[in-house]
Amino acid sequence: MNAVTMPRAESATDAPFFSVRDIHAYYGESYIVQGVSFDIAEGDIVALLGRNGAGKTSTLRTLARAQDPQLKSGEIWLGDLAVHTLKDYQASQSGIQFVQEDRRIIPGLTVEENLQLSQIAEPKGWPLEKIYEYFPRLAERRKQEGVTLSGGEQQMLAVARALARDIRLLLLDEPYEGLAPVIVREIEKIVAQIKELGITTIIVEQNAVAALELANRALILDMGQIVFDGTAKSVLESPELRNEYLAI
Repeated sequence: MNAVTMPRAESATDAPFFSVRDIHAYYGESYIVQGVSFDIAEGDIVALLGRNGAGKTSTLRTLARAQDPQLKSGEIWLGDLAVHTLKDYQASQSGIQFVQEDRRIIPGLTVEENLQLSQIAEPKGWPLEKIYEYFPRLAERRKQEGVTLSGGEQQMLAVARALARDIRLLLLDEPYEGLAPVIVREIEKIVAQIKELGITTIIVEQNAVAALELANRALILDMGQIVFDGTAKSVLESPELRNEYLAI
C-alpha cells in the first residue's frame, strides 16, 4: 500500500532530526511493522494514528528499541546516531525517552524517589526544581508513594520522569488512556507545555482528535504500514481520511 503524502508543516529545520528507514519488526513469527519509513524535523509534534491493531504501539516500541517486537531490518537514525544498533537502555541514554501506556511507576518509592532514581546515571535532564515548577501537583505529593497516585497523577509522574533524563525525543504511548475527561485536560496542558518547549515528540493516542489538535504532523498506520504522512490539519479537515482509517 502506498502512503499518501501531504505537504509538510513548517518545522525548525528542513534536515531530518529523526529518520526511520524501511523498518520491519516481528513478535515471534507475527509480522507487525511492515516497512515503515518517515522523517521528523526537530521540534515536530507527530500524532501516530490508526485503528486498533494497526501497529501503532509496536512501531513506538521498535523506535524505543524495546526487546519486543524484534527489529529484523531497516534503520533508525537520531541525527547521526544509528539507533537501530542500540539496546533499549542505550537508546534511553542517547535521549530517546519512552513513556509507556502502563507508566511503569516503581512500587515502594515516593514520587521524588521515582524521579531521583531516573537521574542516578548520566546524562541527567531537568533538575527536580524545574520538574516541580511544571508539575506542581507532583511537588505537593513528592513524599507520597508513586503507585498510590491517581491515574492522571501517575501519568504526570511518568512524563516528568522522562524529562528528568536527557531528552532529545519523547515517545508517548496512549497518555490519555483510562483517564477521566477532567484529567485528560490536565495531561493535554502538559503535552502543550512540552510542545512550547520545542521537545520533539511522537504521540500514539486513540483519542485522535486530541492528538491532532496538539500535533503539527500526522502519520497514519494501517496493517503495519504508513498510509498517510502529512499535516495534522489535513487529517482534521478530511472526513474521508478519518472515516477510512480512524473511524472518527
